[in-house]
Amino acid sequence: MDHSFSPEQDQMRDHLRALLREVCSPEYAAKCDEDARPPREAYDALAKNGWFGLIVPPEYGGTGGTAIDLAILLEECGYAFEELAMWVFRTLTYGGYAVMRDGTPEQKQSILPRVAKGEIAVCFGLSEPQSGSDAASLTTRAAERHGDNSGYTINGQKVFTSGMDCSELCLLVARTAKGEKKHEGITTFLVDTKTPGIDIKKIKTLGQRAIGTTQVFYNDVQVPKSAVLGKVGQGWRAVDAYIWYERLCLSAARTGAATAAFEYALNYAKTRKQFGQPIGNFQAISHKLADMKMLLDISRTMVYRFAWLMDQGKATRHDAAVVKLHTGETYKTVSDMGVQILGGYGYCMEYPMQRFFRDSRLATIGAGTSEIQRNIIARGLGL
Repeated sequence: MDHSFSPEQDQMRDHLRALLREVCSPEYAAKCDEDARPPREAYDALAKNGWFGLIVPPEYGGTGGTAIDLAILLEECGYAFEELAMWVFRTLTYGGYAVMRDGTPEQKQSILPRVAKGEIAVCFGLSEPQSGSDAASLTTRAAERHGDNSGYTINGQKVFTSGMDCSELCLLVARTAKGEKKHEGITTFLVDTKTPGIDIKKIKTLGQRAIGTTQVFYNDVQVPKSAVLGKVGQGWRAVDAYIWYERLCLSAARTGAATAAFEYALNYAKTRKQFGQPIGNFQAISHKLADMKMLLDISRTMVYRFAWLMDQGKATRHDAAVVKLHTGETYKTVSDMGVQILGGYGYCMEYPMQRFFRDSRLATIGAGTSEIQRNIIARGLGL
């Protein structure tokens, strides 16, 4: 495996960094977090400069980029502002990758050009109040209607549908039939978030405040048959594939965010003086920074190895769990160490380390807990 980027990828990274410095400064990210406001200006700037077309095929207005290209995009977005990366990845995964993989020709022609232009945002509705880690136990029901106005009527409740209130489409996972196994009879739908019968409630959270998350109630929501993505009753296999892609995106974004936290702590350790010298001179601090650097280097290597495996068609469920587990735990650990290095200032809302600390806590909970990832890894070992 060649760990170097091509000249084109290096150039892509340089252009992206320059754009993000301009449209997503640390002050801008802090203000979005403080005001609980999505980074719309930065999102639109990425769209204007063509970044949402990165993985979309050229025939739909994109550039047909690789998984490694996507990892570069999300690592840089995560470095600038993790929630911007979260917003970008959801659209590219659930509106881009999912439609590319399972969409009809009509769905691809309708949705992919809009994704490539950044005209729409897409979120993911999977978790429910009684089905979190056991996601396949979902009970949201999509009942087929018959007659001239055929389609589906959706009833149920979702929770932790992040970005539902700032997205045009939701990739919704619902049960269309009762199978012998809980993974059977599940279907995915592309639902317009403004459809009558959808009620969205914001959830107050510790971190991830700019975009945040929601609970969503579906009350006799009517969708056409054309909203079905993929094969009826066989949606869980598709969801599994989307989640693999999601874990690449999350891991890249969180590695970028953890790098930003590390660099802030490092710069602070070089300039903050106690006992007549920079605190970075003390072994208690320097060893923390050495450990942070080690964890980040491993994370970054794992992200691009997993992206390479995906491009080669060799990635496994085991690989996805390993990279998600390590990068999530690394982000949490690095941010926690950063707070300790800053001391009292790390505990103050005036400084950005507290935001890294708050946001990073979700990394070991959301999109599959660290415990679930360990279960997957153990099964892969034959245990």
